[in-house]
Amino acid sequence: MFDPDHSTPRLFAVPCGVDFPRALVDGLRQRFADHPPEALARVELILNTERMSRRVRQLFDSGPAGLLPRISLLSGLSRQANLRGLPPALPPLRRRLELSQLIARLLDAQPDLAARASLYDLSDSLAELIDEMQSEGVTTDQIRALDVSDMSGHWKRAQDFIGIADQFVDMHENALDVNARQRQVVLDLIAEWQRRPPQHPIILAGSTGSRGTTLLLMEAIARLPQGAVVLPGFDFDQPAEVWDTLTDGLVAEDHPQYRFCKLMRDLDLGPRDIHGWVDMTPPSLPRNRLVSLALRPAPVTDAWMSEGPHLTQLDQATKALTLIEADSPRSEALAIALRLRQAAEDGQTAALITPDRMLTRQVSAALDRWNILPDDSAGLPLQLSPPGRFLRHVADLFCRPLQADMLLTLLKHPLTHSGEARGQHLLHARDLELHMRRYGPPFPDQDSLIAFGSTRDLLPGWAGWLARSFAGRDLSGSRALSDWVADLRQTAEVIAAGSQSEGTGELWDKKAGIAARDVIDELQAEAPHGGDMTARDFADLLGAVLSQGEVRDRDAPYGSILIWGTLEARVQGADLVILGGLNEGSWPEAARPDPWLNRKLRHEAGLLLPERRIGLSAHDFQQAIAAPEVWLTRAVRSEEADTVPSRWLNRLTNLLGGLPDQGGQTALSAMQMRGQVWLDWASVLDAPLPTPLSPRPSPRPPVAARPRRLTVTEIPKLIRDPYAIYAKHVLRLRPVDPLLQEPDALLRGTVIHKILEEFIKSAQERPETLSAQDFIEQSRRILEEDVPWPVARTLWLTRLKKVADDFVRGEHERQSRARPSGFEKSGNVRLDPLDFEIAAKADRIDVDDRGLLHLYDYKTGEPPSEKQQKSFEKQLLIETAMAEQGAFSDYGAARVERALYIGLKPPVKEVAAPILDEPPAKVWAELRSLIEAYFDVTQGYSSRRMVHRDDFAGDYDHLARYGEWDRSSDPVPEDLT
Repeated sequence: MFDPDHSTPRLFAVPCGVDFPRALVDGLRQRFADHPPEALARVELILNTERMSRRVRQLFDSGPAGLLPRISLLSGLSRQANLRGLPPALPPLRRRLELSQLIARLLDAQPDLAARASLYDLSDSLAELIDEMQSEGVTTDQIRALDVSDMSGHWKRAQDFIGIADQFVDMHENALDVNARQRQVVLDLIAEWQRRPPQHPIILAGSTGSRGTTLLLMEAIARLPQGAVVLPGFDFDQPAEVWDTLTDGLVAEDHPQYRFCKLMRDLDLGPRDIHGWVDMTPPSLPRNRLVSLALRPAPVTDAWMSEGPHLTQLDQATKALTLIEADSPRSEALAIALRLRQAAEDGQTAALITPDRMLTRQVSAALDRWNILPDDSAGLPLQLSPPGRFLRHVADLFCRPLQADMLLTLLKHPLTHSGEARGQHLLHARDLELHMRRYGPPFPDQDSLIAFGSTRDLLPGWAGWLARSFAGRDLSGSRALSDWVADLRQTAEVIAAGSQSEGTGELWDKKAGIAARDVIDELQAEAPHGGDMTARDFADLLGAVLSQGEVRDRDAPYGSILIWGTLEARVQGADLVILGGLNEGSWPEAARPDPWLNRKLRHEAGLLLPERRIGLSAHDFQQAIAAPEVWLTRAVRSEEADTVPSRWLNRLTNLLGGLPDQGGQTALSAMQMRGQVWLDWASVLDAPLPTPLSPRPSPRPPVAARPRRLTVTEIPKLIRDPYAIYAKHVLRLRPVDPLLQEPDALLRGTVIHKILEEFIKSAQERPETLSAQDFIEQSRRILEEDVPWPVARTLWLTRLKKVADDFVRGEHERQSRARPSGFEKSGNVRLDPLDFEIAAKADRIDVDDRGLLHLYDYKTGEPPSEKQQKSFEKQLLIETAMAEQGAFSDYGAARVERALYIGLKPPVKEVAAPILDEPPAKVWAELRSLIEAYFDVTQGYSSRRMVHRDDFAGDYDHLARYGEWDRSSDPVPEDLT
């Protein structure tokens, strides 16, 4: 195949924009066109990815008929390792578990090193560092030999911390990690080739040599008698003097061609020694030259001044380029979706390439309106798939006491009770949710769940399954990882199967379920190496392990509309390529901080620099922008702030803008104008339809439909916000209680009323207990019983301690006036001649020696002033009038001597009801007049009629469309039938 007398290492390359797999196959066929068919079968073709291998096989299969070369992968060298007797590689998960234990022990010994919550992040980053050391052939001795004397103490501690790697490597005798094993087999292979060079063709294609082990193999193959390396995306337009500037990795690591320069330097080759693999012309030679100049290394961008004036055909270079600079990520996604839809209609193959997964989700959502399901090569992270989320929710049961939201989240999950009778299960779950929203408890236990089932006709065994599977699963302390995994699997399978069947339900079905089961199987197999951990640590570990997997489980995607990551873009071709999310931090992604070694130390040790990833992304960009038709898109502003354009896009636009004589500015304007057309269409597509604002409602239902009964606490609402009365009693709408109960004002009022009632009752039986100390003890006991939130208990008890002395002092004075007689007394009275009833529940009624009543109402907040009571807050005045009407049956029509609000906000404040200024007869007449007004068909229930504050939030404001109108708007009556 190659000239055996040619002693120079063979490096071939394919220019940017050329379909690399197709060029590779065409080059092989051309070289073997005059050879017998079996000659091609002797070729050993080593490719870098499985995707590349599939594409090459597909191209060979498409014809003409012939024998295939022997295709293998770089990762497939492990087979040769087996043949050479190397021990099998240790599973990465086992290594990670062992490393986590070592770091955990170090953190226990030196807690100031890092927070315990960072255990798995430290394990991940240190494992990556150790993998990199093994791949690059760097030992821990080299790390310890680094000079950190003139650096901060942090780097010295990090250097010592890396000493864990010694223990990590020595934990298993005669065992190798995956990367160490891969490097060893490459070294053995190179040694064997030096002794007995193979005479058949060996070609390594598609790799850039970004990792040390791969680079060693590429250099060895290039030196073989019949060996060759084929490089993708080589810049043939870059001048030789520019290649000379790429020798310093600290400066040039982020350049797209740096890895090729390093390979050529190691092989003593120059750019002129790199030959084209096949004679294929890129889609646009002028564009390749433009991009090559734009991406020159930062120290030599002065070449723009010298080479820029000689750059020609800029109109041809940018003819198929479109620049989208959207106002927001949503606008960017809509414009991309519109172009992909156009491509689908025209029969084009179109690919969106971006590392921004949020952008791809937005584009997919926008395409969904036209029933276009793109073929997304990245799939879905396993932890976000239904089985992944389900397993993480189950693991969360072990970490903390069961709460209502945790329970309902699992009960409604599509995998829960997926065995049989799922429909009935969902009905029961809905009933349970409504019950828990109204009655609680905030922390369901087995007794409360079984009690719920005892009062309803449920599926046989459903309540027992519910109580056993969900309640009381939280565990404290440390346990072996094996126990955690076994409990997780058993609990998850029982919950998935449900109460009516055995087995595992649909938990392990489909691609996502199979992938999740594989993860759990591996975790169970390696659990003996994980040691002991807490429930929280186990949940974090499970999430981290699941996050490393991906699953593609999409049905019938639209074959010509594709979403690729940058890796897929290297081995595929499309008519239209859209490079999306071209902002700094997205493309290229920001370099992850390294807690172990800074750039200088990495360079001295021979490790990869953080800019390596940027350089790889730059190479992907240079290849992708050379496609036949290209869109460059970015959002000018994100949700938080203005964005910075990608450095490569910035360079391209700056170069074009600086070449007005060559038509650069005109070309750039044309790119932007083409993009603006699509942005305008996207703005029209997303423009909301104008709708008239809703008026301020004042519904007038028929008199027969109006309420015939109100409580005294609803009278102020009838005065201030009549619409709320209409929504509650005419429409019969009730606000849904929050699922996650909290220690709110309502609960505080209920508990404090109970404390006061029981305290006063006990003081009546034993007068000596009417003391501040007994009040505090009584408060502590009831709070322990009724408030399951420790923080709320502490805060409320502190508040009660502050009012204890004032309340007890006032209570002595109140009991000297009258004897406590009734608590939470209910009463009602009819408003004659109206068909209407007023109901009340008095907090407390005392009776004095003359038989006169003393009414008290407790307020946990600020009690209403006398002025407010006269106009709006008439609750206590109406209760007074009702008492004198005989509403409370135990007391008859007794006269009220005193009515008083007791405010329990420190300091205790007493506000008397103005019963002399507002006598019961007057109050009763005004009440009758108010109620009678709403027996008039022309009287509407106006929204927010007389609210005392603009920031008042009513339960039914959203129904009244408040916000589309304000208090200056006139109510608009509406007659209802």
